[in-house]
Amino acid sequence: MASSKIVDSPVGWVQDHIRAYIESNGEEGHIWRGVPTLLLTTTGRKSGTLRRTALIYGRDGDDYVIVASKGGDPKNPLWYENLATNSKVTLQVGADVFDCVASTYKDQGAEAAHRQKVWDTLVEIWPGFAEYQIKTERRIPLVRLQRIS
Repeated sequence: MASSKIVDSPVGWVQDHIRAYIESNGEEGHIWRGVPTLLLTTTGRKSGTLRRTALIYGRDGDDYVIVASKGGDPKNPLWYENLATNSKVTLQVGADVFDCVASTYKDQGAEAAHRQKVWDTLVEIWPGFAEYQIKTERRIPLVRLQRIS
């Protein structure tokens, strides 16, 4: 990604989480409330600004998986809209910083059963995801992050 200024989430507690994660090189913040978290940096689809947030993650083989739940809001989170436009993102997992390409799991055809298995794994990590799905009519996207560097 470009070496320009990164804008962190406007949500206060998320900013605090990101700051602790960055300042400790992942020592603090990687495990949050007992679950693994990563820092996702996307490129704003309208502004081109680099935007960073902290998210709970799971794994699917070598890939990372995140959930575009936004707490069950009717709309997708802005970070998801950004990566849907520009799939190249940067992750920080612990002290490791690397680029990935993002793709959304398909909810039909051959990939549907695999998506359900991955979803179930993420719900085991954070049971709130199941509650968020009940709260919204949209199908919450699952995002695969494949390392490219």
